[in-house]
Amino acid sequence: MPEIIVILLMAASLSFDTFAVSIACGSSGENIRLKDALRMAFFFTFFQTFMPLIGWAGGKWFETYIRAFDHWIAFILLAFIGGKMMIESFRPPHLKTIHIKRLPVILALSFATTIDALMMGIVFASLHTPLKLALPMIGMITFVAAMTGIFFGKTIGIWLGKKMELAGGIVLMGIGIKILIEHLFLQ
Repeated sequence: MPEIIVILLMAASLSFDTFAVSIACGSSGENIRLKDALRMAFFFTFFQTFMPLIGWAGGKWFETYIRAFDHWIAFILLAFIGGKMMIESFRPPHLKTIHIKRLPVILALSFATTIDALMMGIVFASLHTPLKLALPMIGMITFVAAMTGIFFGKTIGIWLGKKMELAGGIVLMGIGIKILIEHLFLQ
């Protein structure tokens, strides 16, 4: 299989969590405007693009020291934000305490969904994958996935209302559980 196809498939697989989280963000019930969506997509893309670079540069050191607890970090962040979204789906809007558009929430989601990208950087280093090709592809695919997910979530959120905020919280918790199960039982 040509190298560009392999890189494209890897980039697409890395963007799946970002897409799912973006749907949850879009369906949160907050008024997400284009500038908010662009800001979220920027941070998702930034983290997803540069975590492989960090993994590539850190090589085996990251694998040795981070692999032991990376899944717990992602799980805790996603479960916390997802749980808060689920709880708040039952609260009146004026009592909400978590706001998807706030920078700390965006950064936590961006980081939590890119731990696999850090590990992919280690794979890139071992396969001698050209980063000048891989990183832009990861960035472009992630940006499109994030923007598409946010607006898809926003659209279905309008139709389904508060049920979508609950569903978004469930999705975030589900992604956290998936990451935890994959690392604890499937590796």
